[in-house]
Amino acid sequence: MMTDNNVPQPEAGGPALERVPPGQKVTEGFPVLHYGDIPYYNDMGKWSLRLFGLVNEELTLSYKEFLALPRREFHNDIHCVTTWSKLDNVWEGVAVATLMERIKLKPEAQYVMLHAEHGWSTNLPLADFLRDTTFLGIRHNGVLLSPEHGYPVRAVVPHLYFWKSAKWLRGIEFMEKDKPGFWERNGYHMYGNPWAEERYDFD
Repeated sequence: MMTDNNVPQPEAGGPALERVPPGQKVTEGFPVLHYGDIPYYNDMGKWSLRLFGLVNEELTLSYKEFLALPRREFHNDIHCVTTWSKLDNVWEGVAVATLMERIKLKPEAQYVMLHAEHGWSTNLPLADFLRDTTFLGIRHNGVLLSPEHGYPVRAVVPHLYFWKSAKWLRGIEFMEKDKPGFWERNGYHMYGNPWAEERYDFD
């Protein structure tokens, strides 16, 4: 597999040692790392997912509407910028391609900003968001996501460092030009390829 900045990545499911990027260590656990408070939802009628920016018509999905979208299983490895990797993850979620069937982008759209609760955000190129490996996850290894891991919905972009897989997703903004999200404004790399060790803005 080739990433958009032309650094090769092995496919998930191959020999384990070949699937661990430089500087990473495999964990059997699922570490919880975040900044600030964890959002808890008592009334899912207040949750929605907004798709906006360079689209012909904005779309807002309620939680009920989101759960009605077709879902499927995804298998991947994930790599955190804090040096842990977790192999052979099994997720249930909505493919980005399924979501994109419901909107029409304007031709100038080239980047995406993922917006989460409490003002957290992270950016990525549109081409990375549209990969067939990118999805919006609701279950991990057969279990509904916990609040600590992004319940009710988190983005999953497995070929980039895991901070790009925004927890507690609430909005997807389509943009003409790249700009840093919360994490990138605070020292993280604009792209975040684990195979190139693009951890921080000075890498």
